[in-house]
Amino acid sequence: MEEVNDIAFRLLCKKAGAGLTYTPLTNPQDPRKQILDDKPILQLFATETKGIKAFIKKHDKKVSGWDFNLGCPAKTAKQQGYGSYLTDLKIIEEIISLIRSQTKKPFSIKIRKSPIANKILKLAEKYCDAIAIHPRTRAQGYSGEPDIKWAKDFKKKSSIPVIYSGNINEKNYKKFLKTFDYVMIGRAAIGNPEIFSKITNTKFKNNFKDYLKLAKKYKLPFRQIKFHSMQFTKGQRNSRKLRNKLIYVKTIEELEDFFLKIIFFNN
Repeated sequence: MEEVNDIAFRLLCKKAGAGLTYTPLTNPQDPRKQILDDKPILQLFATETKGIKAFIKKHDKKVSGWDFNLGCPAKTAKQQGYGSYLTDLKIIEEIISLIRSQTKKPFSIKIRKSPIANKILKLAEKYCDAIAIHPRTRAQGYSGEPDIKWAKDFKKKSSIPVIYSGNINEKNYKKFLKTFDYVMIGRAAIGNPEIFSKITNTKFKNNFKDYLKLAKKYKLPFRQIKFHSMQFTKGQRNSRKLRNKLIYVKTIEELEDFFLKIIFFNN
């Protein structure tokens, strides 16, 4: 979700009814300004404890909580050894114990199905308020079917709340809430923040104009805005044709002009 959950998109999701939003993966040594107007869960990745104490002290009052990601399967995670590629339990404990000592806000970790998942659970029970699970392996990435049986067995073992992630949508979330404490929606919300309004009965209408207004307010980079413009075409008539045309759009002004001609932009 790194290219997806910028501040403009997160604010739309909250407006639509999302209970919590998460920042993209953030390294505590990253000097860039954090935009936290939606009071999100600030999602961390790291391979060492350096910078964590100062980072939490700087941002703790502006967030709803913290998450340490041990589930990312991306190539960059492999290259740098973080996310699902961080498997040294000693280092993991050093990091999460330090995070726990620096905040009283809710703190969770996120993992995937793996041979060390149960060992990480023991650490989470010691330091965390919840654990988020994605029941696909690192090798699966986001393909194939999530292992629901593994997830249910994991839930039975956990003494802390379990957040389920993996193919959740407005049609199946109730089924998963019968087993798990919370559900996390990721890819189903891309280009479709309206999904949260369908679940929470919140009055909300998918509208790229609203995203664009927020994106301009926060001065988000054009490549980011263009990415979302592509996603918001989903479900529209001739959506593939629209995306093919969007490839050649090069400025905000061209983007605005493009969507002024599309009904959903003006709804």
